[in-house]
Amino acid sequence: MAIPKLHKEFYTIDLNTGWETPPGYPEGIQQQILSGSLDEKNHRGSRTRHLRFAPGVYTTSPFVHDYWEEVYLLSGDLTVGNDEQGKGGTSFKPGTYACRPPGAFHGPFKSENGCMLLEIHYYDESEPAAK
Repeated sequence: MAIPKLHKEFYTIDLNTGWETPPGYPEGIQQQILSGSLDEKNHRGSRTRHLRFAPGVYTTSPFVHDYWEEVYLLSGDLTVGNDEQGKGGTSFKPGTYACRPPGAFHGPFKSENGCMLLEIHYYDESEPAAK
């Protein structure tokens, strides 16, 4: 079950704690949940997280999921569309943003020097759930 987002006022986020490798991701990619959660089985909830790549880390196949995703590149470099060996793709710098609807294929991803992203994932509960 999704954990509702709590009311949180401005506070300092400790960037040295609370990191974990998300299920299905390679070592060197870690998330830090800032608020909320997703219930992917029941298509409910929302979460906000940091996602960071260590230098040289890459994924090898595109991602697709059934929730909305908004991504803002906070720092470092992110390449989108590399091959299975981490070659090629289009490089992006901090200050770039993506908004993806459910079902959109995206990636694979790599970072030459490491990066940190701010991501917001959510289900639009006014839309019927994809089966």
